[in-house]
Amino acid sequence: MTTGQTAVNPVLHVAPAEPATAAAHFRANLAFHADVSDVAAALAAGGDPGFVVVDSRSAQAWGQGHVPGAVHLPTALVPEQAEHLLDRSVPVVTYCWGPGCNGATRAALALAERGFRVKEMLGGFEYWVREGFPYETWQGPERRAADPLTAPEGAADCGC
Repeated sequence: MTTGQTAVNPVLHVAPAEPATAAAHFRANLAFHADVSDVAAALAAGGDPGFVVVDSRSAQAWGQGHVPGAVHLPTALVPEQAEHLLDRSVPVVTYCWGPGCNGATRAALALAERGFRVKEMLGGFEYWVREGFPYETWQGPERRAADPLTAPEGAADCGC
């Protein structure tokens, strides 16, 4: 991109935030999101992970596959069923299909509006499967090999 005779670097066209502002932004971001690997590690550690996972998709999607131990609570049913299925004192991690879907965001909003502490699982069910974590279907447990573009081969996590 150019303006007159001067080339403008599109990355730095808007300057980065000051470090303190950036730190506050990224800290806040982590308060709203959890990634698939962190959720999987917490669940695999055994015992109480300190949160409950909520699948906000349809019954048909749930049957195709879901995170083991997740609670099935479609977004549209949050107003009438959240109080019966969830404990308000336990944080909730929502997920939907994947990064191209905002269903987990809508479910998280609906839960937060009802007084639940909630995070959204980045990547959703798509990345749960792509990273090679086990999942359940109406036919039983399944697991696919990890996609090397989402998880390093043979590694427990991405190292970040």
